[in-house]
Amino acid sequence: MRVNGKPYRTIWLAPDGRSVEIIDQTLLPHEFATLRLETCDDAARAIKTMQVRGAPLIGATAAYGVALAMRADASDEVLDRCHDALLKTRPTAVNLRWALDDMRTTLRNRRREERVAAAYARAAAIADEDVAINAAIGEHGLALFRRADARKRGERLNVLTHCNAGWLATVDWGTALAPVYKAHDGGIKVHVWVDETRPRNQGMSLTAWELGQHGVPHTVIADNTGGHLMQHGLVDLCIVGTDRTTATGDVCNKIGTYLKALAAKDNGVPFYVALPSPTIDWTVRDGVKGIPIEQRDGTELSRVTGRGADGSVVTVDIAPAGSAMANYAFDVTPSRLVTALVTERGSCAATEAGLGGLFPERTKKKAG
Repeated sequence: MRVNGKPYRTIWLAPDGRSVEIIDQTLLPHEFATLRLETCDDAARAIKTMQVRGAPLIGATAAYGVALAMRADASDEVLDRCHDALLKTRPTAVNLRWALDDMRTTLRNRRREERVAAAYARAAAIADEDVAINAAIGEHGLALFRRADARKRGERLNVLTHCNAGWLATVDWGTALAPVYKAHDGGIKVHVWVDETRPRNQGMSLTAWELGQHGVPHTVIADNTGGHLMQHGLVDLCIVGTDRTTATGDVCNKIGTYLKALAAKDNGVPFYVALPSPTIDWTVRDGVKGIPIEQRDGTELSRVTGRGADGSVVTVDIAPAGSAMANYAFDVTPSRLVTALVTERGSCAATEAGLGGLFPERTKKKAG
């Protein structure tokens, strides 16, 4: 996608051919800056502090983190140490584990002197595969948007999303926003209601920023406004991303997603979830009981960062001194509330049978 007219991915190999560069998302929307990663520890820190975030991008960053570790020392000991250190950074997003296991399996089968080149090649392939997957999700989601647009007969198509599932959450294109970009580029009069998404405000800070960069009409709303808009017919469809989806179609996503799905169900508004297949955890059947929910530092809730009248960026406390903070990062939306899952292979019901129809090799593997 583009920033000030220049094409960017969220992660790329630096010109030196060894280090890796990322967009520092903690500075957006007030400052656009890139950051260089040179070690596995740098990659772990970027993931943990959310300089990179979004399940697909976390996976790609972890893959490059392993490559950086191999450049320093291609031993089994360092491979395992880097794998384990990166795995601990974010417990909920399954792409992290998928990418790390993929990298370790790839490198275990290589001689030590081959590992550096193999690690960089596989990390680059994981990034490229993510771009292709998200572009395909955009096409399948676009078909749903076109049907909704046909019912509007040329009127504005109002889409509600939550958190950031755009290109900043992936290597490029995004998941939930990929159909939005393709619809906009294809001439559909699409407008996006952007939840602010407390406590980190990824909707206001990231989604609104990238939609603005692409010229997509959008309006930021408070998190609790969505139900009101749905009651008054101002939302035609909802589409969100996911950090982990179970084999039965339960969806774990940014805290507040469950409440949007409840409101959508009550008002007859389609609720779609866009997901790349590496986000599916085929080992879990019950999302509420089986997915660990990350609890982050309470200061994310009690402090906000903004730009003052003089242009300076400051962080301030907004909570009473001494109040306890509970900062749950995700919630689980049961499959019964999801209209359809949108994957790189097409759309399906949020059921075990639906996912199995699109990914029969997983069903066969389980049966075997």
